[in-house]
Amino acid sequence: MWRAVTSVRDPIIAIGSLSLRASTHYLSTLSGTSTTLEYKDYGDPLKVVVKKEVKIPELKKGEVLVQMLAAPVNPADINTIQGVYAIKPQLPSIPGNEGVGEVMAVKEGETDIMMQPGDRVIPRINAMGTWRTHLVASSTDLIKIPSDIGVVEAATIAVNPATAYRMLKDFVPVKSGETVIQNGANSAVGQAVIQIAASLGLKTVNIVRDRPDISKLKQHLSDLGGTIVVTEEELRNSREVKAVPRPMLALNCVSGRSGTELLRQLAPQGTMVTYGGMSRQPVTVPVGALIFNDISFKGFWMTRWNQQHQHHPAREEMLNNLFHLVRSGALQSPDHTTVPFSDYQLALQNAMPSKGMLGKKQILTFKK
Repeated sequence: MWRAVTSVRDPIIAIGSLSLRASTHYLSTLSGTSTTLEYKDYGDPLKVVVKKEVKIPELKKGEVLVQMLAAPVNPADINTIQGVYAIKPQLPSIPGNEGVGEVMAVKEGETDIMMQPGDRVIPRINAMGTWRTHLVASSTDLIKIPSDIGVVEAATIAVNPATAYRMLKDFVPVKSGETVIQNGANSAVGQAVIQIAASLGLKTVNIVRDRPDISKLKQHLSDLGGTIVVTEEELRNSREVKAVPRPMLALNCVSGRSGTELLRQLAPQGTMVTYGGMSRQPVTVPVGALIFNDISFKGFWMTRWNQQHQHHPAREEMLNNLFHLVRSGALQSPDHTTVPFSDYQLALQNAMPSKGMLGKKQILTFKK
């Protein structure tokens, strides 16, 4: 039973024996349940993900109640549900690794919680389960973010832009005027790479798969700041590519033949960072790349980096820098479609690769 207690400045509600500070809107709309997506078996997301109503639990010491505002459907979410991702959560599980929400209530009398109703937050930990209308979490598992960041930008900041940022910062000390090359440039990470690289004064060679609307795609990536945009077929003979300094850093999210072509473009002693395998093919390395060009190969997984830097100053610094780019207009949200939470199956369907290609990012939105 939910009971409202009147207060002028900080409305109070009671859940059982607990008193909570809560927003006025929360008092007027809360039903005591959270609409949640869940899967009990791995498999086709369209078949195994179901919607259910779950009672919101009482808050324990240090916990806050969050109402979700938006949550993207990332490829890793789809792969996790399918059971083919590196992490297999204990079932049943609530999907969703990323999103933004608003703090609706905190336990009254808590002095250690640096959050209050109205604050916007994103997950600090991985696999929090953001595909639900409300969640209860420890305040230490959340990151408070600035209120002037748009909902879509906030919901999508912590995975794809963060991945792009770390790959540009952590592997090769690239300097202004130098070149970075990447495949899968139209992916959400690829679009973030283009924009962050441009803010650093870097040139980018961006490889995409050919498609009927290739001219439109090339223009879009160029508008984001891409220096050169070519198809996989155009790469080897492109005069534009040959005219820029050979890159010391290559970012690979496709692997297979595309990854092999990517590393052929690297300067001697360059580094290829692999963070995805959209082709579902292994990276094939010509012997000459190792013997004669001394190419280095690295892998990057944002999940591991987050686990190792949950409370590290480097994470706060990264997010602050990304928020600064968002405010300045230098970093836009990825090409996306917002989908009401009630139409989650449409979002899942559109998030599934079609003929090896991903379309617009699907972002679930929640009524407030």
